[in-house]
Amino acid sequence: MRHRKAGRRLGRTTSHRKATMQNLAVALFTHRAIETTVAKSKELRMFAEPLVTLAKKDTVANRRLAFAKLRDDSAVRELFTNIGPAFIERPGGYTRILRLGNRAGDAAPMARIEFVELGEYQEGED
Repeated sequence: MRHRKAGRRLGRTTSHRKATMQNLAVALFTHRAIETTVAKSKELRMFAEPLVTLAKKDTVANRRLAFAKLRDDSAVRELFTNIGPAFIERPGGYTRILRLGNRAGDAAPMARIEFVELGEYQEGED
């Protein structure tokens, strides 16, 4: 029985799944929006939103906790300097998932995951 076992396996081993979520989160924090499959985007939401909540309070301890999950200096910097302060008044629900249809190669359902209320972000803006 699989009672109370949350999360999707995504056809990967545990270490591969953790690395996938880490890489997707770094891409999301860097680019503000990414396109991936629906299942991965739903898992990414559960991984990334607690990190945004952590980034709302900029302390050394919170930065170290975020770095332990992401292992990327530039993504942690972006998270704590731009993304976290933008959501200081919002109690949760920092991302939205928009379905895009099926991928041409294997008909996998695709989605775009992005941050809400960040406006039009241009690459290189600070």
